[in-house]
Amino acid sequence: MLRLEDLSIHRGTLCVADKLCAEFQRGKVYAILGPNGAGKSSLLSTLFAELSFKGKISFKDEILSFSNHFAWKKKIAYMPQDSNVDASLSALEVVLLGLLDSLGMVLSDEQIKKALEVMDSLGILHLADKDILNLSGGQRQMVMFASVLIKSPEILLLDEPVSALDMHHQCVLLESVRKSTYEKGLLTIMILHDLSLAAQFADEILILHDAKIRAKGEAKEVLKRDIIEPIYRVRADIFKDDDGKPIVLAKAAI
Repeated sequence: MLRLEDLSIHRGTLCVADKLCAEFQRGKVYAILGPNGAGKSSLLSTLFAELSFKGKISFKDEILSFSNHFAWKKKIAYMPQDSNVDASLSALEVVLLGLLDSLGMVLSDEQIKKALEVMDSLGILHLADKDILNLSGGQRQMVMFASVLIKSPEILLLDEPVSALDMHHQCVLLESVRKSTYEKGLLTIMILHDLSLAAQFADEILILHDAKIRAKGEAKEVLKRDIIEPIYRVRADIFKDDDGKPIVLAKAAI
């Protein structure tokens, strides 16, 4: 279990998280929602030990501190918004970069085999020899996802992983995230902007606004008009899909 206790984060003089308390379980996908500037990316960066904070962050029996943040990071795979690779590398080489901390001067057969197995599990093995710069946006995101999975993490942090993808590739990537989480027992936290996608692919949703957690729970409990409208400053219509999950249509508030 990942636990936040009275977690506060500041960016200069700006408080982006004010005494947050939450728990996250392994084997579940959590979506972090909220308007721009709500502190979503700052929260993920803090969980990855990249920002200072006040309060307590713990995972299992370990408490995150300045003295152990290098060891803490080894349990986590973090895919930030700007995770694209500009160098001319093959997709396989990009995936292997996920093992950067353990790579030596010569790649071992075991490391190459592991990379190929991860790519195969995501259905992108056929891209192994392709130049990353020649792949589509959706293909590149799948390769980047493979590069975080190869670390065999316990916690997976994804910052807007589908923001630049079309509808098909959004569903492919998020289904891969969900499948990997369930099969490997990961604890996955991802930032999304599309509320309906969050409802479809996340087990639980957490909404941040004005440095506070304004709602947390299953999509049907959280994605309601009285919660969404004041936070996002919209008029919202809520429908249900065939599985009973909410679909949110929003209009600008007048």
